[in-house]
Amino acid sequence: MLKLYNTLTRRKEVFKPIENGIVKIYTCGPTVYWYPHIGNMRAFIFEDVLKRALLINGFKVIHVMNITDVGHLVSDADTGEDKVEKTAREEGRTAWEIAEFYTQAFFRDIETLNIIKADIYPRATQHIEDMIKLIRRLEEKGYTYIIDDGVYFDTSKFKDYGKLTGMNFEELNNYLKAGARVEFNPHKKNITDFALWKFSPKNVKRQMEWNSPWGRGFPGWHIECSAMSMKYLGETFDIHCGGIDHIPIHHTNEIAQSEAATGKKFVNYWLHCNFLIVEGKKMAKSLGNIYTVNDILSRGYSWREVRYVLLSAHYRRELNFTFKSLEDAKNTIQRIAEFLNKLKKIKRGKHEKKFPILVRKFKREFLHSINNDLNIPKALASLFNFINETNKLINERKLSKKDSRKAINAILFADRVLGLKLDEFLEEEKLPEEAEKLIKEREEARRKKDFETADRIRRELREKFRIILEDTPKGTKWRKL
Repeated sequence: MLKLYNTLTRRKEVFKPIENGIVKIYTCGPTVYWYPHIGNMRAFIFEDVLKRALLINGFKVIHVMNITDVGHLVSDADTGEDKVEKTAREEGRTAWEIAEFYTQAFFRDIETLNIIKADIYPRATQHIEDMIKLIRRLEEKGYTYIIDDGVYFDTSKFKDYGKLTGMNFEELNNYLKAGARVEFNPHKKNITDFALWKFSPKNVKRQMEWNSPWGRGFPGWHIECSAMSMKYLGETFDIHCGGIDHIPIHHTNEIAQSEAATGKKFVNYWLHCNFLIVEGKKMAKSLGNIYTVNDILSRGYSWREVRYVLLSAHYRRELNFTFKSLEDAKNTIQRIAEFLNKLKKIKRGKHEKKFPILVRKFKREFLHSINNDLNIPKALASLFNFINETNKLINERKLSKKDSRKAINAILFADRVLGLKLDEFLEEEKLPEEAEKLIKEREEARRKKDFETADRIRRELREKFRIILEDTPKGTKWRKL
């Protein structure tokens, strides 16, 4: 029985989909003006774990993740430059080129981290008509007004505005004023009112702009998600995910405009991932601690180590990403790999009658932890307890070949949620001939104390073959990135 913490109700609830056996999920995807950083990837990993948890519980999942390629302005106050157009201006390329380039960069990163792809990736620029139709519905129901820079949603007319935050209309207005998340525009009726359609600035030619019943311009960020999610998942669907920073503004506004337009509940379960900090500090350009996936990989860490760190903390807790945690992840994954190799090598041994009970206990505890609001730390604890108990039996020669196969299958069962491709450790790894030759050349260079050549070969092996070398007292070992 899967239980999930619902931000809307502020409690854990037994998950029940609208349609038996089928789960419809919408997750906030990237704004494609730059490479995703590890904070973004933490949220995408959390959503991947959720999806895998649903799949292991037997659900069919229909997953939609948007690509924001227009309309996300630099300020939450619906002011400032469009992030995509700003990057285009700075890099001397078109906004369309920027959006496509960073969309592909996003796809490469999720493939690198073994994140299951969504079924549909709608792009905002390809759904302008859907957004205009939704704004028209809101206009017909009296929820909109027009000021000099666009069409706005009047939040005072939606009686449940702010329900996702646990604050009422007045409290949320005061919160946003105090926190300076939204600057007050004197032309707006309320500080919480938000743009549905922005007019193109006078005397400025935008690259991304469209005709509309209200004038030439572009959609607001919030309307994009409502229009695209409802187009593909229906006016009411099961789960909507995102970061906790989306709760007071973006997701609150999605609920308001969607429910105002349809008169129906928009989403049944809202799940939010907490922030990621780096070495105990908030990520900031000034601190130089905003890392991309490639930044981490270029330091010699593997995708598994990055994924492991990003999923290791409970999604509702802040995650402190450190380079020590990456080193710990390296050791942990090596430990799992060695355990699987031990199991693979077992040819004979005495059958321990209690071992099937141990396997069942582990699988039950692991799944129970996952089903308790995706409690990955507890699930990992049960995994390592199983490895410890099984290792004792291996050392006592109390594990048969049949038992070893059961143990392997139990680990691979857990990996259906963890997504670390642990089955690859069971495959016979062979080095390409050229890589073997380079390793021998490097050993010779080290023997001659030609460390410059040795370092050059190490870099070549990493860049060309994605092979990491580790020099140990027992000789040089290699592993795949």
